[in-house]
Amino acid sequence: MLEFGAKAPAAAATAPLVKDTTEAGFMADVIEASMEVPVIVDFWAPWCGPCKTLGPQLEAAVAAAKGKVRMVKVDIDKAQRIAAQLQIKSIPTVYAFWQGKPVDAFQGAVPQSEVKAFVDRVSALGGDGGLAEALEAAEGMLAEGAAVDAAETFAAILGEDADNAAAYGGMVRSYLALGELDQAETLLNAATPKLAKAVEVEAARAQLDLARQAAKAGPVDQLRAAVAADPADRQARFDLATALHAAGDIDGAVDGLLDLFRLDREWNDGAAKAQLFTIFGALKPQDPIVLKGRRRLSSMIFA
Repeated sequence: MLEFGAKAPAAAATAPLVKDTTEAGFMADVIEASMEVPVIVDFWAPWCGPCKTLGPQLEAAVAAAKGKVRMVKVDIDKAQRIAAQLQIKSIPTVYAFWQGKPVDAFQGAVPQSEVKAFVDRVSALGGDGGLAEALEAAEGMLAEGAAVDAAETFAAILGEDADNAAAYGGMVRSYLALGELDQAETLLNAATPKLAKAVEVEAARAQLDLARQAAKAGPVDQLRAAVAADPADRQARFDLATALHAAGDIDGAVDGLLDLFRLDREWNDGAAKAQLFTIFGALKPQDPIVLKGRRRLSSMIFA
């Protein structure tokens, strides 16, 4: 079974959303970090009553932003030099930093609606907080065969955005790449109704179905011989397409299923058409194999 360690390849996706810092850490935690994602800085003190109300409100709004913004808490009693530089006269005072510079701020306790509006406004500055880059990196790892590293990155993304369908589907495909079909199925079965309907998760489920079939596929040469000996053998044609797909010949599998559909579209309750849709569903919608296959299938259906 796949086990995830502490490795975190995607920095933007794995940094803590809320943390405390000091004068010594301000440059790294705020200025440098804001080059990647907007950072909200809450200047507070333990003796400040309104701070105790505002702080949790900010934290909740930052958590709801799911990685698009981070929050750093600064105790002004321990960071008087920074407080003086930013001309903080009273607390709570909240600053937003983006690309190393302060870009927004407010002072005093404000209603929850204003807190949310502030966080939403700041979140929009940085796009998705680096999650798109993390997803791209994870997909690259998976394509290169580094399935464990890819899974760790997908898991980190889900830690920031539990509803990220692309990352969820990526996790399933990571299990499939490692040959852990049961774990992939368990993850799919645990998906929320919203995630289960997402295109990325449905594609991963289609890949699981095909992987299950591949495990039972017979030898390609033997099945080719069976089809050659009896071209009317529907089951042999279907099994050959399954074996071709398992061997990585997706074009050949699609061609074989289209031939079977042309021969007998009603065979086994329309199994050829259903299998074609499973293959198409496991690929990206704009994949040339999908586009070509759908065109050919449509021409047969409406001929």
